Amino acid sequence: MDGPLVYNELLAFRVRKLLSEQKTLGEREMFGGITFMLHGKMCCGVVGNELVVRVGREGYDEALGQPHVRQMDFTGRPLKGFVFISPGGYETDEELAKWVKQATKFVSSLHLKPLHGMKC
Repeated sequence: MDGPLVYNELLAFRVRKLLSEQKTLGEREMFGGITFMLHGKMCCGVVGNELVVRVGREGYDEALGQPHVRQMDFTGRPLKGFVFISPGGYETDEELAKWVKQATKFVSSLHLKPLHGMKC
């Protein structure tokens, strides 16, 4: 049995509020925290006091160049396309909204891509 979830509930509330107008929003316990799913795909989340943001491979290096951002790494291998952001990087509502918007934009682009072999 896994231990109790320990994550910053105020941060989760702030993220949930930013995502509240998304029609296909879901939540799932993952990585010892909470993950917000958009179109059934991981978008962003909260683990401890860190914000998890899915930036995609194309946005990965740029995100890592930002202050308070580091690789998402649970197993000794970074999970490319996802980053951890420490509290200094999402302190203001504007900073948090910027990261959540980046994640929703990326995940929405995945949702719009046609399946292999299918034409739209």
